[in-house]
Amino acid sequence: MKSFFRFLLKPLAFVPALIMIYIIFNFSQQPGDVSAGLSLKVSRKIVVAADELLERNWTESQINYYTEKIHYYVRKAGHVTEYFILAITITLPLYVVFGLRHVVLFLISGIICVALACFDEYHQTFIAGRTGTPRDVLIDSIGIFSGILVAEVFCFAGRKTIFAPLEKKRKP
Repeated sequence: MKSFFRFLLKPLAFVPALIMIYIIFNFSQQPGDVSAGLSLKVSRKIVVAADELLERNWTESQINYYTEKIHYYVRKAGHVTEYFILAITITLPLYVVFGLRHVVLFLISGIICVALACFDEYHQTFIAGRTGTPRDVLIDSIGIFSGILVAEVFCFAGRKTIFAPLEKKRKP
């Protein structure tokens, strides 16, 4: 009976990943001008915060200049961040719940996440003002493989430190 409940609960480990996939595809569903406007607002907030923190007292035209200057990088940082989180939400259940380790874990997590990135870029080709590019898949992959590595290190370190006493109790 206990194994039956485990069997039913295993897919629930991927609920955070499904939520992240929904968020990513929801952002991709936005028309180009809406998406650009959102990242432009974020870019402006970063510049205004830097202005206040560094006490530069920039004029409005200087703030606009620096906002435009960092806008591209803010957009691409959004790609990396989204896929970093996605990779973690996929890698952790594969490690903890399904027991995948090392190269197999890296490959399966990587294939799933890169496939989602490719599909997302393809999906964007159908949205007004958006394009899907292989370069964006490569940028997404930076977040993907960073997220997988962070999750693997976290799980390995936890298994060797925090959860080591639990492993010893289970063995006899």
